[in-house]
Amino acid sequence: MLFLGGAVLLFASDTVLPILVVDVQPAATWPGELIGAGWLALAALNWLSRGTMLGGIYGRPIVIANVALYFITATVLLRVAVERSRPGVLWLIGGATLVLAGVYGWLLLRGPAAGDVSRAAGARAEAGAASPTRTSSTHLS
Repeated sequence: MLFLGGAVLLFASDTVLPILVVDVQPAATWPGELIGAGWLALAALNWLSRGTMLGGIYGRPIVIANVALYFITATVLLRVAVERSRPGVLWLIGGATLVLAGVYGWLLLRGPAAGDVSRAAGARAEAGAASPTRTSSTHLS
């Protein structure tokens, strides 16, 4: 979702923003390109950290970045939808981002799920079995 939205805003903001925002001139769509770049950056962060454990203290910077993005997006979109009686697409996107903010907020406040912990422990055990054991020729007494 972030990748697709970011790519659209980065490369086609002059086409998309005038449809979404009334009275936006096609030449004044550079803020949309900046938003698209930020979305692409967060999408890359999420993709590159897809194998890490999230929840509680694990992956906190990733989770906080997602909470901030989705919560701020939801509050702005829903405020605009209420104040200016915008079309249902703003309500739909605002509601979806509010749900995502709630999911990431829940993930921030809870610890990792038991399945996450056991999967991470299994991965560490496999990595340890694959590497040769180190023996020391000197022992401290």
